[in-house]
Amino acid sequence: LEKKKTELYQELGLQARDLRFQHLMSITTRNNRIIIRMEFLKAVITPEFLLILDYRNLNLEHWLFSELTAQLAGEGQLVTYSLPFEFRAIEAILQYRISKLQGRLNTLQPQILETLEALVDPKLLSVDRSKLHILLQNGKSLSELETDLKVFKETILEILDEEELIEELCLSKWTDPQIFEESSSGIDHAEEMELLLENYYRQAEDLANEARELRVLIDDSESIIFINLDSHRNVMMRLNLQLTMGTFSLSLFGLIGVAFGMNLESSLEEDPRIFWLVTGIMFLGSGLIWRRLLSFLGRHLEPALPPHVPPVLKKSQPAAGRVELKSSLKAETFGLSRSTLTNH
Repeated sequence: LEKKKTELYQELGLQARDLRFQHLMSITTRNNRIIIRMEFLKAVITPEFLLILDYRNLNLEHWLFSELTAQLAGEGQLVTYSLPFEFRAIEAILQYRISKLQGRLNTLQPQILETLEALVDPKLLSVDRSKLHILLQNGKSLSELETDLKVFKETILEILDEEELIEELCLSKWTDPQIFEESSSGIDHAEEMELLLENYYRQAEDLANEARELRVLIDDSESIIFINLDSHRNVMMRLNLQLTMGTFSLSLFGLIGVAFGMNLESSLEEDPRIFWLVTGIMFLGSGLIWRRLLSFLGRHLEPALPPHVPPVLKKSQPAAGRVELKSSLKAETFGLSRSTLTNH
């Protein structure tokens, strides 16, 4: 049906501000009416019917006609089918919201895991920027999901902390007091409303834990990526340092060739064997200096060796470990105190 907003809130006995839906997530009661805002879903619940506002703009036709109708009629799998109408309406909307959040998490999780698996490969010398862009987008979507779950939990928790708010959600208490009696299980309707909200709060908490674990996995993977990049960077820096040492060694003994290349006369240039002798000294000296520098570099870059353990201690440690294990098992079996175990 189509109706003007002024006619609608007058018919429902509400104020104009009640239908503004100022918050992204809210569950409030006004004049024996429940006003719900679940992000884009806006609804008004009365003891007799449920109004979904602007459903065509939200593409809710499939949910309205395939699931919601059966749930409100008590033909679905909701646990509140034997309770008054407002219970079924609230649970149907909460279940719809949780299913949407669950669907978003199920869509993000495989994408993030696949991207992280491709980025954490230690064989890669560089990081694919396209994968990083995908991970950045998925990270933003995950942050939005965590925010939505947090708002959902806070909204439910605000109602659970106030007993009066829980009773106000039981609309049948004020319209038909006979319906508001103890159920067949001996639980009051207000308690059943509290159990209903706690159930969906727990589901939202489980989704938040899964999203939090996914966030921790992203942070750990980023650390691994940085470690791999630092490792490859260190290899390149070490190679550059080795080449620099080689160039320094060759330049150092190249001074001999420079000295003989000067336009100065001496008796050595007349001997044909001096060229090969000087060349050999240059290359041999450069090689020795380079090896000496590399050994010096290796001593300062390699990790220190573990401390030496005497053979006597090595043999006595397993026996001590076995005695301690047996003693602890005896203590757990017979209930001995720590002092008794130590004295024994």
